[in-house]
Formats: sequence, structure tokens, C-alpha cells
Amino acid sequence: MNTTDSRALAERLATADDREIADLLLRRRVSGGSGWHDFFDAAEALLAPEAVARAVSELPRDALAALAEGTGPERLGLTDPHGTPYAQVRAALGGVAPLPTPASTPPRAGEAAAAHAAERAFTTTSALADLLLMALRTPLSRVGTGAVGAADRRRMAQEEIVRDADDADDLVALAEAAELLTVSDRHWLVSAAGAEWVRESTGERWARVAAGLRSALPDGVRSPSGGWIDPALWDDAYPLDETWPERASRWRRLLRLAGLAAEGDGAGRDAEPAWATPVREGGSPDPGLLVALLPREVDKVFLQNDLTAISPGPLAPALDVRLQSMAARESHAQASTYRFTEASIAGALSAGETADDILGFLSELSLTGVPQPLAYLVQRIAERHGLVRVSVEPDNGHTVVSSRDHALLQTIAVDQALRALGLVPDGRLLRTRASRDAVYWALADARYPVVALDEEGGSETLDRGRVAREPAPEDARSRYAALIDRMREAHGTDADAAWLERELETAVRTKSLLEVTVALPDGSARTFTLEATGLGGGRLRGRDRGADVERTLPVKSITGVRPL
Repeated sequence: MNTTDSRALAERLATADDREIADLLLRRRVSGGSGWHDFFDAAEALLAPEAVARAVSELPRDALAALAEGTGPERLGLTDPHGTPYAQVRAALGGVAPLPTPASTPPRAGEAAAAHAAERAFTTTSALADLLLMALRTPLSRVGTGAVGAADRRRMAQEEIVRDADDADDLVALAEAAELLTVSDRHWLVSAAGAEWVRESTGERWARVAAGLRSALPDGVRSPSGGWIDPALWDDAYPLDETWPERASRWRRLLRLAGLAAEGDGAGRDAEPAWATPVREGGSPDPGLLVALLPREVDKVFLQNDLTAISPGPLAPALDVRLQSMAARESHAQASTYRFTEASIAGALSAGETADDILGFLSELSLTGVPQPLAYLVQRIAERHGLVRVSVEPDNGHTVVSSRDHALLQTIAVDQALRALGLVPDGRLLRTRASRDAVYWALADARYPVVALDEEGGSETLDRGRVAREPAPEDARSRYAALIDRMREAHGTDADAAWLERELETAVRTKSLLEVTVALPDGSARTFTLEATGLGGGRLRGRDRGADVERTLPVKSITGVRPL
């Protein structure tokens, strides 16, 4: 450890404002509960070889080039205020001095490649919509590695959202990059923006995905204009990060998924469709050129006597989302098929639709009217809906399940799928300490015709809460406030005295050999070569190597210390 650099960094930290320090600690992934006592502790930890090596490896190519040359701005924790790297940083660079990123432009995609990219963009936006609708029903599980849980991967493949389970991670990664999904504990939830996104047109959907993906790209592949550099250069964006090439490959896959890159000339280099160029250059996404290559959306379907609906083309997103709330989509081709079932109609009723709402929507949507079997199904399920009622007793707060069909209530009482609710028979009622909402959704998931009652006994539509709450902006200052305050209090105003005491404490701890200069009462100075053995009461104890005697020196008289 270079003690001169440690002291220089400690003094620089002492003069930095709290926000600068908090940003540095956040960037270095320092725990808010760190046991650092003062800025000298912080400087030593930040300049430790392993800490520096990790920090340098995360720097993009252009930053490394400027750092190696000492021509860039100050990087707090890595350079002095003039941009000169500390000795430990120079050691971590190991003589590596990458050249700045060269100018390069992706080749323009040919007509066939552009058509394939447009088709891929359409398929991806449709798959993202299906993914969000699935996540609105049941949040996606997230394992410790950050991958999608095995059960959800299989479910995505079975519902034809992805071609196979291995594609699930990339689709979810794209949704997260575009801020359509957000991580909450060990799950992905649909964001508020994602819940709005599913009802937008295909062009608007693509534009939001393209802009979101661009914003999520790592700094090393971003261009000064706010876009990105040629993807052919991405592998070299972080020269000292061994894990980067694999991550760069994944970012390129997401670019292709979004239709922002196309097949190139066979040499492994991606081409660029015309609609991607403004996005790469930092401009606003314009879906016009892309939409011109997509199949035309329709706003009508054929309703059949066999309780199916056939869309003659891609159904307009807002209509598709509502239709899927009351019918299960069976095929994901451009001419999609939807099937109405008792469960799907009951689900729509539980979500707040009425029989009149459903039949009115289908009448407007259908090219052939509403077939009698479908109308009969809706009316029959609506008449039965609400047969099971869930309410709260105001006296004791217990949740009560009631029904005029006592046989159905007995079935619920012995249903093993509902065992976790702890339902207890009480005459012609069932009671439980579980919350009303939990009981309601458990019964709805088990396909019982359930309705929730409010305090006045009227029916109430419940929000399942599958949309993530918007997180409060992270305040790095609050995370590190206690640590920063503690270091400021301990640093004091006499940095020279504090640094001298620290050097002496370190020497005693390591039993180091020191050359100590002491000011004598007559105004002269004398230098001793000591093996430090103790420090206390304002005095340094050590064995004088020259005279072979024990000496005790007042710390206040020591004017210089040099390790030997």
C-alpha cells in the first residue's frame, strides 16, 4: 500500500461533499454497515489491491484509455484531483493502455434482412404482451442467479410465448430493460408502465421497448450522442472485465429481439435496419418504417358456435388484451384463435366485468354477431357468479364465507386446495382468520363463483395487486449517512496529527522498523531508528536499533516518520 496515496485520498474524501462520497461508495458496492472509523480507513480499503482491480475492471474502454494516459478528469477513489492515477491503480492497469473506441457504423440491412428484423420485432412485442398478461395473473419467479424459475420457463414454452424454455431469460431480460417488469424480492412484477404498455398499439409498444433498451445499455457501449456504438465493437468495450464478452453477446441478442439489428453479411457482423439508425444515433424511435413492414392489425373477429373466436389478422392490442381477459388464446399465429370457457368467463366476472359488459363488447367486436351458445354461456355463468360470498365481520375481523348453496359450501370446506386458509364450519358459514382478499383470490383461483362484499354488503371488485408499486428513488446519501457522519466526526481538523498517529499505530501493530525524527528542546532535531513496540499515553515506545536500548518518545515531539 502506498501510504502517500492513502493519505492523499483520505484528505480528498474529507473535502468531498456527502453526495460525491455516497456515489463513490455506491459505485464500489461498499456496505452501509462498513466498520470504517475515519477517512483513512476508507482510503486504505478503497486502494486495497483487490478493490482497485475490481473497480478498474468495470471501467469502459475510453475511460481506461484516459486513465492510463492520465489525461482524463478526476475519478474519485482512483486518481488525484488532476486525473493522475494512484500507484495501486497503475499497478492494476499493468501497462494496459487501450486505444479509444474507433469510429464505426453498422452496415445497412438489405431488404430481406430488414423484413426478417421487422417480423422479429413484431413477434417480440407480441410475446412481451403475452408475458406481461401472464405475470399479471401470477408473478414470475426469480431464482438466486437472476434467471427465470424452471416452472415459469416451462409455462412460457407451453403457452407458446417463447419457442423453448431457453429463450425465456432473454425475453424477461428485455422486458426488465424496457422497465415493463420490475424485480420485487424473488419475483418479477409488471410495472405500472408495463400495465399501460400492453394496451398500446404495436408501433407505440416497439418505440417504448427500443427507447427503454437503449437507456439500459451499459455505459461502455453508449455513444456521446446518447445512442450506442457499432455492436461490432461491443466485445472490446470493457477490456479488463473477463465476464464482459458473454454479457455483450446477450445485449446483442436483445438488440436483435427488439428488431434493432438484423442478419449481416455472414461475417458475424450485424446489419442495421433503417428504423434502428435514429435510435442508435440518439434520436427518438420512429416506428413508421417498421410498421410499414408489419401485417395490418384488425379490429374485428369471427365468433363461432363452438365457443371460439377467430381473428383474421393481428388483433389491435387493446382489443386483444380485453378479449384475453374473457377467453383463452389457443394459437399465437397472426390469425389467432380464442376459446371461451366457464373458467374464462368466470375470471372476467371476478375481474369486474358484467354479463352486459361482456356481451356488449363481443357484439361490437364480432363480424358475425354473438352466437346463441356463447350468449347462453355468459348468461348462465353470470347468474351463478356470486353464489359464494366473502365478507368481514366487523365485530371480530374474521373473514366469513357464505352461500345459499349449502352443498357448495361443504365442498369448499373439504377442498384440499383451500386447506391453507384454515376454513372452519360455523353453522351455515365458514370462518377463517385469513384476510378477505386472500380468501377471495384463493376461491377465485379454485374456480368457485365468488364475489367480495364491502362493509355495506355490496359487491366490490378487488385489485389483485399484481402491478408493482413504483419504488421510491434510491437515495445513496441516506444509505451511507451514518457511515459518512462517523468518518467526518473522527477525521478532526489536524490531519497531520491524525495521519502521524495512524502511521505509528500501524507500525506498532506490524512491529515495523521506523526512522523517527524528533524535535529536541534546544530547537535541534534528532533521528532514531526504532522497532516500534507500543503506543499509549501520548508516547511511542520502541527499541533503538543503533544504541540497542528501549526509548520512549513524546508523540507531540515527533516531526517525521519514515518506514524502513
